[in-house]
Amino acid sequence: MPNRIIPYRQDLKVKARELRNNSTLGKILLWQEIKQKSLGYEFHRQVPLLDFVVDFFCHELLLAIEVDGDSHDHTFDYDKQRQKALETYGIRLLRFDDKEVKFEMRYVLEEITHFIEEHQKSSNACPPV
Repeated sequence: MPNRIIPYRQDLKVKARELRNNSTLGKILLWQEIKQKSLGYEFHRQVPLLDFVVDFFCHELLLAIEVDGDSHDHTFDYDKQRQKALETYGIRLLRFDDKEVKFEMRYVLEEITHFIEEHQKSSNACPPV
C-alpha cells in the first residue's frame, strides 16, 4: 500500500528535530526496540503530522505511538482532540505511560505486536462476495 500524504505544518520540522535531540529515557528505550524494522515495519520518531508532532509513526500501518510523561497528566482534553484529528486521517494511536515503557517494556511491545497482527488480519481479509 502506498504511503498516504498527511499534511503538516512546515514549522514543526524544527520542533521535531529538537524533540529527537532531547528525548526522554522512555522514548529512547522504546526507539531502541522498534527501530530498524525490528517489528517488521519501519517506524520514524518525532514525526510532524497535521498540527502535531507524534513520538513514533509507521506510515505503512498508519500507527502513531505516544509515550506520555508527567506533563500529560494535565492535558487530557488536548490529547483527546489531537487523537480525534489524527483519526480523521485514518491514523490509529497507541498511548503508553513513560513508566510502562521503562519498567514494562515486554507489555508495551506485546501491545504493539498485537496491533500489528490485527492490522495484518484485517488487511488480508477477503472482501465479501
